[in-house]
Order: sequence, then structure tokens, then C-alpha cells
Amino acid sequence: MKIFRFIIPFVILGLCGHQAKRWIDPKEPPRRFSAPPTHTHVKAARITPTSYTVSVASQGTVRPRTEGTLNPQVTGVVVEVSPNFRDGGFFEKGEVLLRIDKRDYENALTIAQATLTDAESSFEEEKALAEQAAEDWKRLGRKGKPNALALRKPQLAKASSNVVSAKARVERAQRDLDRTEIRAPYAGRILDQSVDVGRLVTPGTVLASIYAVDYAEIRLPLSNQQLAHVDVPEAYRGENVSRAQSEPEVELTTRLGQQEFIWHGRIVRAEGAVDTRSRQLFVVAQVDDPYGRKDTGQPPLKVGMFVRAKIQGKTMERAFVIPRESVRHDGEILLIDPENKLSRHAVEVAWRDSKNVVVTGGVKPGSLLCLTSLPFAVNGASVIPDIEGEGVRMLESQKPRGQGGPGGKKGGKGKGKRPPGGEQ
Repeated sequence: MKIFRFIIPFVILGLCGHQAKRWIDPKEPPRRFSAPPTHTHVKAARITPTSYTVSVASQGTVRPRTEGTLNPQVTGVVVEVSPNFRDGGFFEKGEVLLRIDKRDYENALTIAQATLTDAESSFEEEKALAEQAAEDWKRLGRKGKPNALALRKPQLAKASSNVVSAKARVERAQRDLDRTEIRAPYAGRILDQSVDVGRLVTPGTVLASIYAVDYAEIRLPLSNQQLAHVDVPEAYRGENVSRAQSEPEVELTTRLGQQEFIWHGRIVRAEGAVDTRSRQLFVVAQVDDPYGRKDTGQPPLKVGMFVRAKIQGKTMERAFVIPRESVRHDGEILLIDPENKLSRHAVEVAWRDSKNVVVTGGVKPGSLLCLTSLPFAVNGASVIPDIEGEGVRMLESQKPRGQGGPGGKKGGKGKGKRPPGGEQ
């Protein structure tokens, strides 16, 4: 019994080793199936030359074209203000915005008019005396030509100058009286009211800050690359910028709450110097009647509002417009040849925006562009393109073939012997 206990473990180990050898090294090798070649399905489109108008993006803040301060030209106490003379109030050209106490100026005008009447009376008297002196010279039979003093010409000239001086004082008194009414120099709006009834004002006192509402302006910065694609109205020495010159259209947008509003304007001029810090040139967009009521219910384009701008740029002829995501970071695109093989091509990029890239060189009309992003694509890789407007283009060599074991048919199952132990 002790001998059997000693032999049995060795017998079991031998049998297990023999069976393991059969599994590891079978006499009949297992059947192998070759996997069919795989082809990547991609989206594709044919690119053709077209006309493309560049849209240049910028942004800026709305400001008035004309603004300034309202100042009196005479001294006095404000006795009346217009209901429109308040922050945000609108006014029309020539409207009386406030009045200064005018009683002293009415008295000054009365005195000046009385002085003028006295001067005119004195002039008439001197004129009569001069005529009488000339008659006396003739009546007395004196010989020779009478001198100026004998004809009272100096006295007459003095009386005449007194009349002129008195008239000037009357005109000045009348102007001062008129200036007690502060009138609007243009149609505009009150930005900041500084005085009210009872305030003593003098020449130079700021009554209010005002601005015109006929136009609104927006300063839009453009880089050198953007300037190359915009026809900016320029004036040279000895000539003025006229409406006959090109004035690119501009679309201004801003969001108020959940709504986006659009205003339309035009580029009217460029500023006189490039900004030394940003190295950008500011062009000025102008919007007509920014506070006019619109039938669409659009709000006014207010001063200080931030807006985004799209400036109509130059038009490129025979340009290729390619989706931005189809252009690789190295400036290359993927084209598909007639054999459905990929090839990388470097292109000349003339313009790019958030959606498109405009190419002017490095591609031929009718080329098939791969639209699917393939980060690790290599030249010669086989693909199956789904072409916009044409459908899937699959070559004969790319069609799937039948698969099976020895003696099998297309789609059938192999009938060879299974290897010992079965397939793993």
C-alpha cells in the first residue's frame, strides 16, 4: 500500500503533462482566417472656384459724432429752464433750453437806443451848420477855397462817428439781451445737466453736456491684414472725402437680454494715425438717425453701447472656399484621388474667419476634398468617400469578398476538422 501511495501521484502528473502537450503542440494546426482590408468612410465634397466677399470682424463703442458743452455768454441768474433740459432730454435746433434774468440787459438796450437818438440829433445839427457855413462863405464874397475848419468838417465827422458808435452799442445791447435765452445749437440730447433755476452763471459756466443725434459713430480697430481686404475711404492733401468714394457697408449687432438687434451703417473715414500700442488703425462707422423710431420696434443705438461689427470687404474672384475644420494646422488639406487614395496638399490661404478658409492657390477646380477630420492621415491611405451630391464612391477593389475555410463557399461555414481541444 505504501508503494501505491508513492506511485499514484507520479502517474497523475504524467497524464496531465501528456494532455497538456497535445493542447500546446497539436498535430493538426487550427485554421486561420485572414481579415479583409478595412477602408475608412469619409465625407467629401468637390471644390469649385467662386466669388467670395470678405467679411471683416471688429468691435467698438458707440459715440456721438458731435458733442460739447452748453455755455452762457452773459452773466445773470437762471430764471427758467425747459422741460427738456434734463438728463436724457431731447431738444431740437433753436429750442430755448433756459433763460437768464434779462431786466438789466433790457435797460442797457434802452440806454443805448437813447444814446443813438442823441448822436443822430447832434449829427443832423452839425450837418446843418456845415451847410450854413458854406453858404456864408459864398455870401460874404470871400476869395479862394474855404478850409475844412471853416466848413465845420471836423465837427461833422465827429458827430458822424458818434452815430456809428451809438449804433454799435445798440447792436451789442441787443445781442446781450438775445443771449439771455440759451438756445440749442443743433438737434440733440442732454448728457449731463449742470445748473437749474436760481443759479448765477457767468460766461464760461458749463450749463450742460450735450451731443447731436443726427448721426452715431463707432471707432473700429483693424489690423494690417484686415485693412488689406477693406476699401477704406481715404483723403489726400488738397482733396476731401466725398460720398462718391467707396464706403463699405457695416452691420452692427448687440444683445439686449435674450434678443439680438442689428443696425446698418457705413465706413466713412479712417483716423489720421495708427495706434502705437496696438498697431491697429481705427476706421469710423457712421449710422444715420440712431434715435429714430423704427417700425420693427428696434431700440435706439445709444451712446456708450458696445457693438460687434461685420465690415463688407473686398470680393475675391475664383477663390476656393473651404470649411475651416478641413484645413490642418500645418496649412494642408486632404484630397482624394480617383483611386480613393488620400494625398496631402499645401494651399495658399488668402483669408480665414470663424467658419471658412479662402484658398487662392495649391488646388485645382473639381478636386475632391476630404471633409472628415483625420489627424493621423498619411499619403496613399485608402478611403471610401461619401461625396456631397454624388453619393458613396466605392472601387471594385474595395468591395467586400466572401470569407470561409478550406472548401467553403461565399458566406458558408468551413468543414475542416477542428483541432484537438477546439478553437480558443
